[in-house]
Amino acid sequence: MNHLLENWELKAKEKQKANKQFLQKLQTKRGKGVEKLLPELHEEAFSHIDCLQCAGCCKTISPRFKTPDIKRISKHLGLKESVFIETYLRLDEDGDYVVKRTPCPFLGADNYCGIYDVRPGDCENYPYTDSYDFFKRPNTTFLNSTICPAVYYVLERLKTIMK
Repeated sequence: MNHLLENWELKAKEKQKANKQFLQKLQTKRGKGVEKLLPELHEEAFSHIDCLQCAGCCKTISPRFKTPDIKRISKHLGLKESVFIETYLRLDEDGDYVVKRTPCPFLGADNYCGIYDVRPGDCENYPYTDSYDFFKRPNTTFLNSTICPAVYYVLERLKTIMK
């Protein structure tokens, strides 16, 4: 495993303040080509990380379930949309549907997703380390750096590159 990832959870917690400040600075550097680094850093991170060994996202946070997600997943499970919502989802403080509790009810003991082929768009795009969303939502990225080793990895690599 890459040395950056050794004890990443502890290091992410220790560096919370610095990482938050760094992400805020990155927002001001938009347009200076920083976002062009993300796809390569994303690939680099995932060459060291196996999501099935972690599943931190599925164990601790919920994606938003948008209407197309609900329709697709309900159909896949053979449930009416209303039954799917009643069984698995709740409205959060932003008015979005999210899972009632964590870990995600579709996460298996082996860390495989039971609805992977029809998973919500948020799950498909997570952890946003290869897109501008990484910079656009610094508070989310900051939180994700304590949940996902790939986010932590990309942040740390960006800090060394931007020096």
